[in-house]
Amino acid sequence: MLKNTGDTWGVVARTFHWVFAVIIFVQLVLGKVAEEARMSPQKLDLFVWHKSIGVTILLLLTFRIVWRLINTPPETVAGIARWEHWAARVGHILLYGLMIAVPISGWWVSDTSRIPFEAFWLLPVPDLLEANRDVSQVAETVHGILTKTLLVLIVVHIVAALRHHFILGNDTLRRMLPFRY
Repeated sequence: MLKNTGDTWGVVARTFHWVFAVIIFVQLVLGKVAEEARMSPQKLDLFVWHKSIGVTILLLLTFRIVWRLINTPPETVAGIARWEHWAARVGHILLYGLMIAVPISGWWVSDTSRIPFEAFWLLPVPDLLEANRDVSQVAETVHGILTKTLLVLIVVHIVAALRHHFILGNDTLRRMLPFRY
């Protein structure tokens, strides 16, 4: 099943979910390693990878959002409290918002620092803003705060999924697994 059904997520939605889980994890680790590395050609390469993956996330997210809009999500698992259903909806909206805002804020950092950047050393990424060290520092702070917020929200998302599976014993997690159970 490519599309979602009333009971479960389709292959496309599950693939998007797990691909994003992996690339965001890689992105978080790569950003931290690049940030803490001493200045060297390897550090610059790490940042090119980090920025390139950020651009990729933005592009893939466009397809993910379109798919989500044209493909109705499954019904909420039976027995879920109304407040929990709404908390999950708000959480997902925040996750999507942060998956957009974090790479855009990274682009803002890159643009205002005026360090030339080509995604994967091949595709020039346009500069949209003026070089400005003060603005770049603000952008770095915003990028850091948004990234930490995304990380907290991901942890809450994982804990909620595990709670549904191990404590509540419902199918919330099972129907998003990349393999069929």
